[in-house]
Amino acid sequence: MSVDQIPAVGDGEEAKAAPVAVATAAAALRTYPVAPGYRVNVRSGPGTGYAVVRVLSEGASVSIGCQTPGTRVSGPYGTTNIWDAIGAGQYVSDAYVRTGSDGYVAPRC
Repeated sequence: MSVDQIPAVGDGEEAKAAPVAVATAAAALRTYPVAPGYRVNVRSGPGTGYAVVRVLSEGASVSIGCQTPGTRVSGPYGTTNIWDAIGAGQYVSDAYVRTGSDGYVAPRC
């Protein structure tokens, strides 16, 4: 039997789902740089009223898992209420992350 004649196994749903999984994994691996010259506070929630859990060093890059609205912040990339979730209980204002967009670039949290 040649490779061309191997019968398909399953109902084909796995093949349809595979591109979505690959796209999701690729998005999770994408990183965005923090504004040059800034040390950015990482907060426990999407707003300036939440506790600072750590500080990103100058030149850091972040992966954005999801985004959510929160406190409006002005920074080097404009004024926005979008907050980027970069880990469990870790949020940074999108005003300090160079995503190349004024809107959402990741799913909403």
